[in-house]
Amino acid sequence: MSLYAAYASNLDARQMSRRAPHSPLRGTGWLDGWRLTFGGEQFGWEGSIATVVEDEKEQVFVALYDVAPMDQPGLDRWEGVPLGFYRRVRVRVHTLDGEVAAWTYVLNDYEGGLPSARYLGLISDAAESAGAPADYVHDLRRRPC
Repeated sequence: MSLYAAYASNLDARQMSRRAPHSPLRGTGWLDGWRLTFGGEQFGWEGSIATVVEDEKEQVFVALYDVAPMDQPGLDRWEGVPLGFYRRVRVRVHTLDGEVAAWTYVLNDYEGGLPSARYLGLISDAAESAGAPADYVHDLRRRPC
C-alpha cells in the first residue's frame, strides 16, 4: 500500500470509497508549504479544477488514504493521469503523529481561472465532512467562483 494525500473533493470518504474501495482512510493532516488553487479551465469542465502549488506561507488540509495496489490504476484514470491532466508528486504531510511521506495529484497546467460554484461547494462540503477546521472550510466557501 502507498499513502495518498487527498485534497479538494477527494476529502469525501464516501466518494473515495467508490473510487478506491480497498483503500481505507488513515487520518488527516496538512501539506505545509502548499496552497490550494485552480487551473485547467480549458479541459472542458464547468470551470477550473483543483490543484496544489508550492507556497511556503500556506497549507492545505488533506485526508490520508492507504491506497491498495488494485485501486491505484483506477484512481490514476479518475484523475486523468493517462491523459496528462494530473501527475503524482511525493509530498510530506504533517499529522498529529508526526510527518509522513505520501503522494498527491498535481495538475499539469498553470493556475488560473475560477472553479464553478457547484465544484467549490463540493470541495467545501468534503473538507467539512473530513473534519477540516471551521475557519478553513469558511475560507473555502468564501473563495471566488
